Amino acid sequence: QVQLVESGGGLVQAGGSLRLSCAPSGRTFSSYATGWFRQAPGKDRQFVAAISWSGGSVHYANSVKGRFTISRDNAKNTVYLQMNSLKPEDTAVYYCAADLYYSGSDDHPDEYDYWGLGTQVTVSS
Repeated sequence: QVQLVESGGGLVQAGGSLRLSCAPSGRTFSSYATGWFRQAPGKDRQFVAAISWSGGSVHYANSVKGRFTISRDNAKNTVYLQMNSLKPEDTAVYYCAADLYYSGSDDHPDEYDYWGLGTQVTVSS
């Protein structure tokens, strides 16, 4: 069992930046691919980005390409999501998730094995 903890959310103006972090509680997750998802009120959980366990493969949703960057530091047991040029439509609860059997393009929540509780990101216009 892997328990994930997200941090770094908050309130930011449009055009601003935030960096989210995801770390496991109590064990390493360097052997897992990690993804970020987001969910706005009344909407389905949406894929944002994913990174392989080595960091050598990354995958982004079209809506965040060129603005968001996913990375990981396995020595620190942490995955990051750098979010730049934020827009009001990026407002959501952001979740990180771990995937033991990553195919390189896993972008559906059902493909991920463990989840955090989420962190709120609010972008004001």
